[in-house]
Amino acid sequence: MHERSSVGELADVLRSEVQRYSPGEKLPSSRALVERYRVSPVTVSRALALLVGEGLVVTRPGAGAFRARPSAPASRPADTSWQEVALSAEPAGTASGEPLPRAVDASGLLATLAAPPPGVIEFNGGYPHPSLLPERALAAALSRAGRRPGAWGRPPMEGLPELREWFAREIGGPGGALAPSDVLVTAGGQSALTTALRALAPPGAAVLVESPTYPGLLAVARAAGLRPVPVPVDTAGVRTGLLAEAFRATGARVFVCQPLFQNPTGAVLAPDRRAGVLRAAREAGAFVVEDDYARGLAHEDAGPLPPPLAADDPDGVVVHIRSLTKVTSPSLRVAALAARGPVMRRLRAIQVVDSFFVPRPLQETALELVGSPAWRRHLRDIAAALRGRREALATALARELPEEARPVLLPSGGGQLWLRLEQGLDEETVAAEAFRAGVAVAPGRPYFAAEPPAAHLRVAYAAVAGTGEIAEGVRRLRAAFDGVRAAGGARSAAVLSG
Repeated sequence: MHERSSVGELADVLRSEVQRYSPGEKLPSSRALVERYRVSPVTVSRALALLVGEGLVVTRPGAGAFRARPSAPASRPADTSWQEVALSAEPAGTASGEPLPRAVDASGLLATLAAPPPGVIEFNGGYPHPSLLPERALAAALSRAGRRPGAWGRPPMEGLPELREWFAREIGGPGGALAPSDVLVTAGGQSALTTALRALAPPGAAVLVESPTYPGLLAVARAAGLRPVPVPVDTAGVRTGLLAEAFRATGARVFVCQPLFQNPTGAVLAPDRRAGVLRAAREAGAFVVEDDYARGLAHEDAGPLPPPLAADDPDGVVVHIRSLTKVTSPSLRVAALAARGPVMRRLRAIQVVDSFFVPRPLQETALELVGSPAWRRHLRDIAAALRGRREALATALARELPEEARPVLLPSGGGQLWLRLEQGLDEETVAAEAFRAGVAVAPGRPYFAAEPPAAHLRVAYAAVAGTGEIAEGVRRLRAAFDGVRAAGGARSAAVLSG
């Protein structure tokens, strides 16, 4: 059983059982619960933690767990309705007095971050399944890191020198295109995106984005008061002619892209377009923010990967983001922002204002991990596993949904397929029906900054337990499509009969 599912199931059982105890009465010991329900001690600990968070149980170190005493009722019902007015008020931010186009909407992100209920197959996940991650190597690295002298002290605000040097080599290549001083360690890729956009674009400005693109980028841009302007992507990456036109039409000074295994399409920027992206940005006097999120998620049939755009850019056009999080653990939030020139001072200042620095134990753990023999083994293992999962998903889709949902591309990196739906199918309806059938998929609408050209679904094969779960997930998806068609036919018959 998936650990997350067993935790939820045990919590449901204990939630009912705790009602049989008097307030303050001691519950059975953890060892007794392990033996009674035949689960691991970790599962018991996490299930009890859920009940503690709900206020049903209290724990006392060395004494055990007890039923919580009921809290005193509030003296009067809370009234938070005043917040509607306070939160809707925006200051005037332009010369014409127009309000800043600021919006805080995390719905696109929550679709990939929220865990589905037990029994629902997670085709909408944003991170690889725990079985694909180097948990033992991470535990060993964390143990070694904790014994390093000064491991719990304050790190340099820019990051540990050894970690900055490692990122500089990884991003710039063996030729030394980047110096450690060109690297700033950040708390994951999302934090790096936030820092970069706040540093490079003033509120109210346009920022060019790929279309479709990662919803987290759109959320960051809008929360910063920026206006995302879409530039279409095809199977060879962003269309550089349209990119140059967008720079001229909007006056934008920032373009954010994922040249390698773009999310959600999986496209790799074609060699002849790489120079076009840099040329268009230079002519516009603009920055290119390169989000290299998937370099560690290349499949074993990917072949030699193209170097980052930053490695071909001596003039400081590219601000590069490289994260360790996706390929290691959602909780190892360590990434790098690499940039040349005066912009680094602004990036560093915003990082300090927002979060001071990345916790030193995380940086020390990252150093221990990437410097160990287990690191290269892990990259080989995940490359083989992702290739097998991609092929399993593509085969199942071709068998079960040959017409209704076709992959735009079969990429050799990343962890998802981007499906274009048959004309006439509504993605929200399909996604809702799929959830009822026991499989969670992500509708395509949140991946577009403007109106999408067609209906799409994002199906993540990296987030599930294995190829067997992929096959079952596609069978459930097939049932969802059948349900949508049947409902559509019934509505048509009702209209005709009426």
